[in-house]
Amino acid sequence: MSTAILTGPPVPGSPLEGDLRSLGFEVRSAAGPGETAALLAAVPAGERVAVVDPRFVGHLHALRLALTDPRFPAAAAPGALTAQPEARPSLTRALTARVPGSGSAPDPGSAQVPGSAPVAAPTTASGAAPTTAPEAGGARAGGASAGGTPPLPDTLATALEADGVAVHRPELGSLVAAVPTGPQARKETRDAVAAVDDEAVRLRSAVKSRDGFFTTFCVSPYSRYLARWCARRGLTPNQVTTASLLTALVAAGCAATGTRGGFVAAGVLLLLSFVLDCTDGQLARYSLQYSTLGAWLDATFDRAKEYAYYAGLALGAARGGDDVWALALGAMVLQTCRHVVDFSFNEANHDATANTSPTAALSDRLDSVGWTVWVRRMIVLPIGERWAMIAVLTAVTSPRVVFYALLVGCAFAACYTTAGRVLRSLTRRAGRTDRAARALADLADGGPLAELAARATRRWARPLGGRTPYAVLGAALLLYAACAAPVGSGLVVAAAAAYALASGAAVARPLKGALDWLVPPVLRVAEYGTILVLAARADAPGALPAAFGLVAAVAYHHYDTVYRIRGGTGAPPVWLVRTLGGQEGRTLLVAVLAALLAAGGGERLALALTALAGAVALVGLAESIRFWVSSHAPAVHDEGEPA
Repeated sequence: MSTAILTGPPVPGSPLEGDLRSLGFEVRSAAGPGETAALLAAVPAGERVAVVDPRFVGHLHALRLALTDPRFPAAAAPGALTAQPEARPSLTRALTARVPGSGSAPDPGSAQVPGSAPVAAPTTASGAAPTTAPEAGGARAGGASAGGTPPLPDTLATALEADGVAVHRPELGSLVAAVPTGPQARKETRDAVAAVDDEAVRLRSAVKSRDGFFTTFCVSPYSRYLARWCARRGLTPNQVTTASLLTALVAAGCAATGTRGGFVAAGVLLLLSFVLDCTDGQLARYSLQYSTLGAWLDATFDRAKEYAYYAGLALGAARGGDDVWALALGAMVLQTCRHVVDFSFNEANHDATANTSPTAALSDRLDSVGWTVWVRRMIVLPIGERWAMIAVLTAVTSPRVVFYALLVGCAFAACYTTAGRVLRSLTRRAGRTDRAARALADLADGGPLAELAARATRRWARPLGGRTPYAVLGAALLLYAACAAPVGSGLVVAAAAAYALASGAAVARPLKGALDWLVPPVLRVAEYGTILVLAARADAPGALPAAFGLVAAVAYHHYDTVYRIRGGTGAPPVWLVRTLGGQEGRTLLVAVLAALLAAGGGERLALALTALAGAVALVGLAESIRFWVSSHAPAVHDEGEPA
């Protein structure tokens, strides 16, 4: 249980103690810094602790935001500070330095807390302490001003920041958090609290600040209330996420029946799954129930649901005599490569220096015109619009039409976003950091063969306007051979070997060129596209479903890599990348299998691809689960990037 320490005797009539208990804190009172330090030392080292000024007046949700968010080692609002176990040593040092006789000079006013010798703080005509400038979008927050007596929690927060601890200060918006210093100021602050509906603010803040049109206007207006309903019944975001996955899997099963009733039910259930998918994030924001496991589930289940649904549609079509496995695999390849473009561009540029361009400035000007924002968000076919389209078309048309629409829509969206990012990259003069170059190399997913090729080509593989041309040339040669060479020909194997050499040359030097963020997407197109083409040309009944499973397993590994990098922990361990062969090793292996087994109907190729898919899934998923449920894994939360 967490502990909240009041830095003085409770104020009569204040609801503060009850509010803190409702947030899960055990409340204790101290008479000054010395007793506060003693109470802090008595709290077990593995527990969260909060230090709160007893004069605090504000909304319960302001306290919740400041004191209970699990994502940050320390957080503060006026008159309130919290520290998780990793920040406790700094808090102890800061508090000990303010205890008289500790040998350290206390900050002016830090020893003046309720219960000690009073020091008059400057007040306004009404007796209120001057408030600070509005915080983060207009929060009415404040305490004693500079030159007066700042509340002890505020002083400690400043000391923690000086000690190198990142103290999170939540955006309070219209919520009130203040430490009034006189009866009149206290009354005015309470009136300000009463004037703002705490629950309405909490519901609004549960919704992403940036989302797609369909989600914003067709789902979030009611899903936020569903999130509140779940919170009041003790449901967790992980439980809602799991319910969303199960609903999508049932939808895929309905689609696999191949009947009109099954397709209608599948469409309805897919929409329900999406509503639950929105609800889990809103529930996490509403109740601040963020967790590492929840981050992993949320990051991976969306892809698992969508691709399982593709498989269900393909199975349903097959029951009706229509083989659309190639279309299903093509849709998955296109959608995954779109995501890699997004991830790669963002990783390359989010910490770049001088990161401006005329194209970006034009984009900002367009965003200032309200309707253009929604049009631009819709045409990239984010998850809300995409799932709505899939659900409606499933119910009223056929799986083939669904996949045609997906391929056309996703292809247009991919061209639009990629072209815009290429223009930005060519017109901006940005210096890419070493961290960004390392992230791009990790996203490239090079294995042992690429490492050898990189060492062998480092001297002569000079930049051709960057490293991307090497990847493009290798991918083009490989895909041409896969499409044009006779089935079972060794030419594809030779092209795959040349591709491994080219992919090594692409990452032989740091990826700091203007367009080098394209290297990972190009390599994904080469690997996934080769598997698709070779399986389709094998003309075996089970080759394409097996290839679908293989691409799904490999794509999971690549998504896992992305979310590890976004969490700041870097790529998966080297042993995992080498065990899985790297993208060039898997591509060469598939080419060899196709050359040896594609002849004679290709049944053996289907079995080989199935076995390879199972091995990749088993090893990759086992390591991913081990990492994401470990205590050191990062919490990665999507707060506004439509997928």
